Amino acid sequence: MITFAEIFKMNSNHKSSGGRQARKGNSPQRKNSFRKDFKKPLTTPKKVDVGGIRLNKFISNSGICSRREADTYIEHGSVTVNGNLITEMGYKVQPNDDVRFDGTSISPEKKKYVLLNKPKNYITTMDDERGRKTVMELVSNAANERIYPVGRLDRMTTGLLLFTNDGELAKKLTHPKHDVKKLYHASLDRKLDLKDLQKLRGEVIIEGKKVFIDAVSYVEGQSKTEVGIEIHSGRNRIVRKIFEHVGYKVVKLDRVLFAGLTKKNLPRGRWRELTKQELANLQMI
Repeated sequence: MITFAEIFKMNSNHKSSGGRQARKGNSPQRKNSFRKDFKKPLTTPKKVDVGGIRLNKFISNSGICSRREADTYIEHGSVTVNGNLITEMGYKVQPNDDVRFDGTSISPEKKKYVLLNKPKNYITTMDDERGRKTVMELVSNAANERIYPVGRLDRMTTGLLLFTNDGELAKKLTHPKHDVKKLYHASLDRKLDLKDLQKLRGEVIIEGKKVFIDAVSYVEGQSKTEVGIEIHSGRNRIVRKIFEHVGYKVVKLDRVLFAGLTKKNLPRGRWRELTKQELANLQMI
C-alpha cells in the first residue's frame, strides 16, 4: 500500500466472430425414383446476424447508466427505437436508428476519462439553480462528450474528482462492494490526541451506521493537526463526520488519492485525461 508520507510528498508541489458452424447432416440423399424431388438438407441453416449493437450496451455507451441498470429501464418501458417501445432483452440497435430514453434522443459516445484537482468553493453537480460555481465549469472544454462526476466532494473539499461518460466504470467505482480506496489529508482545528487517533482505527459508528477506517495517521513531518485518513465509504461528508465523532473540526480537507489515481503533476483547478495505464488499472478493480 502507498504510504501516507509518499502520497503527501507526491502532492506537496501541486496544492495550487463467430458461433460454431452448423453440422452437416448425416442422412444420404434418397435415390428412389419416385422421390427424386425430395432432398434432405445437408446443413443446418445458420442464424442470420442482423448486426448492430445491443440496446443495453448502446444506453451504457451513451453515459446514462450501466448495462445492468439499462436492462431494468428497458423492461420498465423507458426506451423507444424509431418511435416503438422496446422491452425485449437483447434487442439490437442499427446505425440509423433513433433511440430515445424517456423521450430524449441518445447516442453512443467515445469513452472519456478526465481527472480534476478540484479547488474549494465549487459544488459537485451538473448545474445549480442558485447560481453557485460548479465543477462542470472547470471541465467545460475537457470533452465534446457529456461527462459527469463520479461521486461527490462537498463545496469546501479540494482534491481528486474523476469525470467520465462510462456508466459501467462509474457504477463500479461508487459501489461499496468494490472497496475503492480514498485517501484524504485533513487539517484539524487543534492537535489530534493520540488516544483519539487510536479511537479512529478500525470500525466506528457514525449516525447509527458502521464506517470502517482502513488507515489513519499523523502526516509525517507536520503538526499533529495534520492527519491522513484512508476510507472506502462514499457517504456524504463522511470524513468531516468521523472527526466530529471524536470532538474535532476539519478546517481543510483534500482528497489526495482516489482508486489509485494521484494528483502528481496536476495543479489545483486543472484537469487532465487519464493515461492508458491508469485506465487499465481502474478496469481491473
